[in-house]
Amino acid sequence: MSVLDRIGQKLLFSFDPETAHGLSIAALRCGLPVASPPPRDARLEVSVCGLDFPNPLGMAAGYDKNAEVPDALLKLGFGFAEVGTVTPLPQPGNPKPRIFRLTANGAVINRLGFNNEGHDAAEKRLAARKGRGGIVGVNIGANKDSADRIADYERGVARFAALASYLTVNISSPNTPGLRNMQAREQLGELLARVVAARAAASAQPPVFLKIAPDLAEAELEDIAAEVIEKKIDGVIVSNTTLARTGLRSTAFASETGGLSGRPLFERSTAVLARIRKLLGPKMAIIGVGGVDSAETALEKMRAGADLVQLYTGMVYAGPALPGRLVAGMARFVERERLKSIRDLRDSACERWASKLIS
Repeated sequence: MSVLDRIGQKLLFSFDPETAHGLSIAALRCGLPVASPPPRDARLEVSVCGLDFPNPLGMAAGYDKNAEVPDALLKLGFGFAEVGTVTPLPQPGNPKPRIFRLTANGAVINRLGFNNEGHDAAEKRLAARKGRGGIVGVNIGANKDSADRIADYERGVARFAALASYLTVNISSPNTPGLRNMQAREQLGELLARVVAARAAASAQPPVFLKIAPDLAEAELEDIAAEVIEKKIDGVIVSNTTLARTGLRSTAFASETGGLSGRPLFERSTAVLARIRKLLGPKMAIIGVGGVDSAETALEKMRAGADLVQLYTGMVYAGPALPGRLVAGMARFVERERLKSIRDLRDSACERWASKLIS
């Protein structure tokens, strides 16, 4: 981390986490901080689901909930950015405080609860950037008090199909009561069937990804994989935050409810990723998320079976220069290993990761 990054982190950490997050969004909206993205390297380019990614590193959903700064994120060096989660109606989310830094663990616990400005605000912003280029995905969710949550996902598909490079169906947040129940096979089958039908009826047909939790048993993973294959979903994102609290070096804030993200999530999420890869086979697209904070952790996700990787919490601790550093590190790796493409790395450690026990 540079001296400038350390100063920036100290300043932001003087505020509570949610205020700091808002300040970082405001800074990006104003054109700050200025980071120099690494030069484009053809060996890092990845084609997934008909989309050509300049590099495999993306910003995960949850940071830019209201589609305010996707282009600013791309300028930091990300190969793609995912905005949201966006729900049909605006909602405030859960009571504050609802974000907690576990600094000794390089982790965060949040129980935000899909706080966002709703479809109208996000649609307006995404429509305004249409034609600018860059891969921007839209993560769609359901309102907490919705009478028909599946209908909320259908509305999300209809609203954003023509504006999104891809859509992510998020049913894995632990902070909306009952949402993770939609990962059960019967509900999931209905959800995915209706989402696919909604996409077919839309004016554009972007790829659809399903974002899953890291806290699933083997039988649940098997059911999810079966439904994803049967309904012809384009890919899976592994994973959202965890309810587990294992591997924490400090227990400060560990008793807070919500989802844990960051470094302690790496092993759990990567093992689940590898198991999903084995269940889905080599052709299905997978995005790996959870504990990515270095070039090596990003590369290890790919070894476990990911085509692309995302981060969020890592940037909380390492600052806005992190994506550029990670992409530069990936470029050095492919040069050192004399790889023609970073894709040559995929699945090389899948068996090892899939066999790991998760406590």
